[in-house]
Amino acid sequence: MPAGIIESLDHEARGITRLEGKTVFVEGGLPGERVEYSCYRKKPTYEIARIDRVVTPSASRVEPKCPHFGVCGGCSMQHLEASAQVAAKQRLLEANLWHLGRLVAGQIYAPIHGAPWGYRFRARLSARLVPKKGGMLIGFHERKSSYVADMRQCPNLPPHVSDLLVPLRELVAALSISTAMPQIEVAVGETMTALVLRILEPINAADEGMLRDFADRHGIVFYLQPKGPASVYRFYPLDERRLSYLLPDYGIEHAFSPTEFTQVNHAINRVLVRRAMTLLDPQPGERIVNMFCGLGNFTLPIARSGARVVGIEGSPELVRRAAENAAANGLADRVEYSVANLFETTPESLAALGRFDKMLIDPPREGAAELVKAIGEDGPPRIVYVSCSPATLARDAAILAHQKGYRLSGAGVVNMFPNTSHVESIALFEKG
Repeated sequence: MPAGIIESLDHEARGITRLEGKTVFVEGGLPGERVEYSCYRKKPTYEIARIDRVVTPSASRVEPKCPHFGVCGGCSMQHLEASAQVAAKQRLLEANLWHLGRLVAGQIYAPIHGAPWGYRFRARLSARLVPKKGGMLIGFHERKSSYVADMRQCPNLPPHVSDLLVPLRELVAALSISTAMPQIEVAVGETMTALVLRILEPINAADEGMLRDFADRHGIVFYLQPKGPASVYRFYPLDERRLSYLLPDYGIEHAFSPTEFTQVNHAINRVLVRRAMTLLDPQPGERIVNMFCGLGNFTLPIARSGARVVGIEGSPELVRRAAENAAANGLADRVEYSVANLFETTPESLAALGRFDKMLIDPPREGAAELVKAIGEDGPPRIVYVSCSPATLARDAAILAHQKGYRLSGAGVVNMFPNTSHVESIALFEKG
């Protein structure tokens, strides 16, 4: 049985050690630990292993809070103390910037982090009837599997949502479409919690009665989704409550539908927006563009500063929602939205938008390679980049720094997803 010292963590929170010149990824290993392990997958240049015994444990190793940790695929870092998780993510960000982009940030920003539990205001749960496991299962998938984890609680979810997992199992099992309802999407707002049921067959009158009774007893709102996301409709109750989240620093309320993208961690999002505004420093009279603007998470705070903002997004539905939010917050006169596929940006299409004083980019995991390649010599002197992938951030940062004349003035992590290996970050690029 081989043994080794864990040097660091990879992007999936696996420990990294070496064996006869090969990299070994050890699931569950933590930096500084001496572990014994067994390899279950061998490739020419690396191996993947699981721990058999922790010989010398890390001082940062803790007992996972969730009894499902290790089986459920929702988390990978519960065995690492919360502040050590943040430090590991910061090291991963810096390693990606250097190894993939050959860049060192001029300043490492203090990490943005908060409560490690009860933060996940959005979730997509699977539902599956498995008689040999006791009946209806509702939860995340098991690690590296399509099986649904046998979950009865989740400390990452708000307590009132975690408490619904067992009652939901009983409800769905009783429905006439219990084998034709594969997914439940959770969205928590300021004044309501929505559950979107993906239904592959119509529900009957008895089902309707059970859903109404469940909603009344647990204070939630049911939506039904018979087809794609556009088919979602509110089922019960049809009251005046709506989904929204607040940015109190800017006097902004963002309304959203339960299937529209919003950040899962509302508390951390407030701090992230504040950090982004500090770095961007929007001023009255400036013309600023927000690329991949979504429903206006950053656009409206920029507009509140007095700047004029152009928000660009690939989803027509999100652009419509963003325009509605701008009007509802009294900012429609400072914001202009348009739909464009930013993954196909060209120098010509970017130049046609006119000159901008500053730019904020908030792309999905794929990053913004074509967009940053299209920036010309008259590009904005300041760019704030919010990223959900250190690898694509490093790739795009290399383009900005080595091809477009920007310097990486600063970068830091945002722990939007505690207890997981997901790394969000923010970076500032400047010219001159």
